[in-house]
Amino acid sequence: MSSVSRRSLLGSAIAAGLLPGQVQGGIAAPAESPRRTRFGVSTYSFWQFKNKDLRSVETCIDLAAEWGFDGVEILEMQMTNTDNSTLQKLKQRAFVNGLDLCGFSTHQGWVNPDPKVRQANTKKTINSIELAYKLGIPTMRVNTGRWGTSGSFDELMANRGIEPTLEGYTEEDGFKWVVDGISDCLATAEKCGVTLGLENHWGLGRTAEGVMRIVNEIDSPWLKTTLDTGNFLEDPYDRLEQIADDAVLVQAKTYYGGGMWYSLDLDYPRIARLLRQHNFGGYVSLEFEGKENPRTAIPKSLAMLQKAFA
Repeated sequence: MSSVSRRSLLGSAIAAGLLPGQVQGGIAAPAESPRRTRFGVSTYSFWQFKNKDLRSVETCIDLAAEWGFDGVEILEMQMTNTDNSTLQKLKQRAFVNGLDLCGFSTHQGWVNPDPKVRQANTKKTINSIELAYKLGIPTMRVNTGRWGTSGSFDELMANRGIEPTLEGYTEEDGFKWVVDGISDCLATAEKCGVTLGLENHWGLGRTAEGVMRIVNEIDSPWLKTTLDTGNFLEDPYDRLEQIADDAVLVQAKTYYGGGMWYSLDLDYPRIARLLRQHNFGGYVSLEFEGKENPRTAIPKSLAMLQKAFA
């Protein structure tokens, strides 16, 4: 009696409309389960620029492990020491806690008419890429920067993130500065194996169109998007969808206790479906931005996200 190959058996099953694991009369591989979403937490969620007792990245790593996260996203501005010994100790601390260091969140700004300022931001960003490499972090959040014509960040938030350009300049000038600045960082990103993720943040990244204009114009595998669920203040879902195909990290905002600047009533089951439709398989990193104590709000946020993405 001639044998029937597994390939022909599965081919017949597919033709009959059966799923793997449903082949009758033979042995088939079990059906694949959907990949479990991995959840990280940004150290910003603990510190929030105000909680002195939660500034230590080491403390954030320990608590993230205790509360059941899979990874930690480090906010560069939160670090008080970046010498190599400190970096390697952080990497080891995450490893022994069973955590990935899944993202590096940085600040830079190329929206400035002064070439020296732009060059300084490029140099700063290249240094940040090298820090991410030393930490073993595969992706790094970058921003466009903003015009700085708002009196303060509180004023910017009061104006829903909208601010006028500098007198005598246009957004076209700004886009060119940003494209040139990020482009100058890509050789280092490739050398270090760190994928840059342009966030839908403020400035020229306030809109999905602005983010994708920069990503598409640069057209490099080393520049993708960091998708922040809380930075499109109106009609977020269509806008999130515009940047989802290129997303390498998702930052998920929650606002327990009321937001520090604003609160959004985000439909996370809908966001989870949207991300699945765009084949996103990376980390979802919590950015808690509410007024509740992070020690209660962060575990609560994780439970909510796990339920939404289940």
